[in-house]
Amino acid sequence: MSGKEKMTQDAAALKEEGNSLFKTGDVQGALCCYTKALKLSENKSDSAILYRNRSACYLKLEDFSKAETDASKALDTDPGDIKARYRRAQALQKLGRLDQAFLDAQKCAQLEPRNKAFQDLLRQLGTQIQQKASQLSSTDARVQQMFKLLTDSSTAQSDRQKAAQNLVVLSREDAGAEQIFRNDGVKLIQRLLESEQEDVVLSALRTLVGLCTGHQSRTMAIVNELGMEKLCAVMGSGEQTVSLAACHLLQVMFEALTEGMTKLIRGKDEAILPEPSRELRSMLRHLLDMLPAAGVSGPGRDSAINLLVKQVPRKSQKSPDNSLTLWVTDQGLKNILEVAGTVPEMGEGPALTDNSHMSSSVLLSKLYDDLKSDAERENFNRICEEYVKRHFDRQGVASKLRAIQTVSVLLQGPSDVGNHSLELSGMMDAVISLCASKDLVHQQVAVETLIHASGKAKRASFITANGVTLLKDLYKNSENDRIRVRALVGLCKLGSAGGTDFSMKQFAEGSTLKLAKQCRKWLCNEALPATSRRWAIEGLAYLTFDADVKEDLVQDKNALHAMFDLAKSDDKTVLFAIGSTLVNCTNSYDVEKPDPQMVEIAKYAKQHVPEEHPKDAASYVEKRLVKLLEAGVVSALVCMVKQESPALTESCRECIARVFLALVERQEDRGMVVAQGGGKALLPLVTESTDKGRIKAAQALAKITITHNPEIAFPGERIYEVVRPLVSLLRLDCTMLQNFEALMALTNLAGISEKLRQKLIKEKAVPKVEGYMFEEHDMVRAAATECMCNLVLSTEVQKLFLDKGSDRLKLLVLYSGEDDERLRKAAAGTLAMVTAEQPEICARIPETTSHWLEILQALLLSDSQDLRHRGAVITANLMQAQRDLAEKLMESEALEILSVMAKGDKPTSGPEVRIAQQCLDLALGYGLIQAGDQAGDPRSEACP
Repeated sequence: MSGKEKMTQDAAALKEEGNSLFKTGDVQGALCCYTKALKLSENKSDSAILYRNRSACYLKLEDFSKAETDASKALDTDPGDIKARYRRAQALQKLGRLDQAFLDAQKCAQLEPRNKAFQDLLRQLGTQIQQKASQLSSTDARVQQMFKLLTDSSTAQSDRQKAAQNLVVLSREDAGAEQIFRNDGVKLIQRLLESEQEDVVLSALRTLVGLCTGHQSRTMAIVNELGMEKLCAVMGSGEQTVSLAACHLLQVMFEALTEGMTKLIRGKDEAILPEPSRELRSMLRHLLDMLPAAGVSGPGRDSAINLLVKQVPRKSQKSPDNSLTLWVTDQGLKNILEVAGTVPEMGEGPALTDNSHMSSSVLLSKLYDDLKSDAERENFNRICEEYVKRHFDRQGVASKLRAIQTVSVLLQGPSDVGNHSLELSGMMDAVISLCASKDLVHQQVAVETLIHASGKAKRASFITANGVTLLKDLYKNSENDRIRVRALVGLCKLGSAGGTDFSMKQFAEGSTLKLAKQCRKWLCNEALPATSRRWAIEGLAYLTFDADVKEDLVQDKNALHAMFDLAKSDDKTVLFAIGSTLVNCTNSYDVEKPDPQMVEIAKYAKQHVPEEHPKDAASYVEKRLVKLLEAGVVSALVCMVKQESPALTESCRECIARVFLALVERQEDRGMVVAQGGGKALLPLVTESTDKGRIKAAQALAKITITHNPEIAFPGERIYEVVRPLVSLLRLDCTMLQNFEALMALTNLAGISEKLRQKLIKEKAVPKVEGYMFEEHDMVRAAATECMCNLVLSTEVQKLFLDKGSDRLKLLVLYSGEDDERLRKAAAGTLAMVTAEQPEICARIPETTSHWLEILQALLLSDSQDLRHRGAVITANLMQAQRDLAEKLMESEALEILSVMAKGDKPTSGPEVRIAQQCLDLALGYGLIQAGDQAGDPRSEACP
């Protein structure tokens, strides 16, 4: 046999296997088979059939875009393939392209006029098209009315504002957005953007958001008509609310354009779309130009930085293309450094907010982390070093101060680059010298740089030797609290070098507590600027490694309230410090317990062994958690999650996720967390955090879902967002506890509705749950089987047990005979369900194991009413399915067991009594037994 013939045979075999899997409900398995067959198939007509079949799989999986694409490929080869045309019509209907779907359905109905499915689809599409036309007509009238009110100079101001707000509402509907766009609405919106009334400008921006959301062609047209200069000018205006609204609009525009680049677009939009990548770079160019521009407000500049953080670096390190980062590094890194080096108090440079330096450091860090090679990193280093050196080498303090401020921001972001710049000749000496300056601004910049440098291991030893004395002098002798609090943070950083190791305290006994007390005092002092109070929290973030400090902090209600108030404030720079402080107070950091044998060896070798502080014991941590909950920590965390700022980094989100997980550890505290919005706040943390942060947030969601009604904890559509994070915990790199809690939570979700079960199936939960049914750990195995018991309420999952090539059914039968009662209940419950809904399964039960009858009899004889009930249901299902099975059961001891059960003599008797009588009635009907001598006597004897 030639290689070509073998490939053809393999493709045919894969196609048949795919057909079988599809029939049994294993859509994902069928999809894989058809995809493999397509790679092997060289025959166009065979490939067309495979595309048609794969289209059916995508329809089942609700991936309608791919379903339409595959059906179109099948029709390209064979335009007369009526099945492929019907599937494409179904996909187009779901995609909302009703006109194209109607044409396909019409052709199907013409070819097979008597096919009911074709006629039904045609009628549905006709009705939907009429409804859409009616809606468009009604919407058009409303749009015209709003336009008239907005353009008529005689319209009252209040009516004009209402019309602008109504336009926002209309833009959020597909029909409304289309009518606004077609009626030259963009020109009207352009005029509204010129208004001096903030409400009108906000309405105009929000209307544009509705027009652009998820629509690439409209977005491209709007960007070209309005121009990025205009949009950036609006974002750079002095009003913070307007700036944020414009930032949101640009974010929506970026998303519409980038999604359009990765998505295959078919149909009428395709012809009018230019290449979006050039437009994207033009938009980024304008954002970069905003950074050093003098006319841009501080909030506007922060918004531009925020957009760059979100749009430039790769979303995943698996993506090979970091060309945007390289382009921004070459074209705009100097502009970012202009913001980083600006000292607002000097009165020179662009306007900044309190958040601008932190936002710049995050952007610089993201760009640096996105570089792939040493050459790329060297180029980044070179540009930064040249910028710092150019300013440092100039005459005058102002220029040197800009260089030092730039280094300070770099140390907060890409610290390797900051350390490299700090090693420039004379830089460290200048920092130390300026710390003693009489000028408050000079001193403040230098002290902050020294503090940021002290957190880096490379510089810490130098600063410990040379800077501690200086910091102590500043703390004790400075007359300005702004300098003292910063000096205190430097001391706190150096004092926390031992982390949580009780035996590695850096300061004398009591010194740490004194520093912490002073931090709390400054934190509560509202007369101090918010930036100085933020530094007090920075100090606590380091000092709370010490359990004595944690205890004092949670006892100080005023300090906690002050910290939580700052978490809800506009100062975004405080987020990570608060997150770190709370992680320390709740002991939610990772601690690796050393192996006891290794500890003994280390002691014998006189090596250092870390010691846990006595107040870090579980009982102390639990009390601290209660104190934090009483002080309102949940509302503070919820506000922190809502912040739209580069300062809310993935690491910061991880801290918040860790704290949430600690707060829901006790079952009795979960209600309070949910009531204050904790459940909702966890949802973004499972998608926008570090890998560890996502797992912690998902585990917190699992704990809530286990003990609370998910429909109350996550109302409306939010409940469907919980599924994916829970399924993500079903993997080997998660702990056994995380696996167990995820299975328990998924069990609750699977028992709520068919729509939720379909969501679980779509997220590929079923094969993962099946895998854990083989787990050696008793509790995990039982939890997985319980989850399957609820999943089999879905017909699609039931059909998986029809597959003769798998051991699914055998596993259920065997588990029904295990000693673990919880496992037996779950397995027997699943068996009762599948035998009731899929009667053909019943005939296969005797084939699974020779002990099937003993297992069933053991269920009927169990002391547990639940197990007896399940056993009776399975018996009744088997007897109803086939007379042969009923005969086997009546020839066994099951007859006697059922006869006794039907009497209902046991005090714990329940519904199994009625079902046992049904079994006897069935046997009587089959003629397998004869009725007893007395009427109604359940005792019977087998027929000869």
